[in-house]
Amino acid sequence: MTRSDEIGCDECFEDLHQFAEMKLAGKSPEEAMPLVKDHLDRCGSCREEYEALLDAMEGLQSPA
Repeated sequence: MTRSDEIGCDECFEDLHQFAEMKLAGKSPEEAMPLVKDHLDRCGSCREEYEALLDAMEGLQSPA
């Protein structure tokens, strides 16, 4: 089921880094970027990319 304001994978992918940065900063990207959140809820491929990006970014923040 599609919505008129739904974004596609390309647009979602362009915003993933910002979404992940907000999440790591303790902000609420779900509220700030609801279309990205909606797409991640619907698209397994983009959700996997987001989770991998988030994991990588968390790894960079962790002390060695």
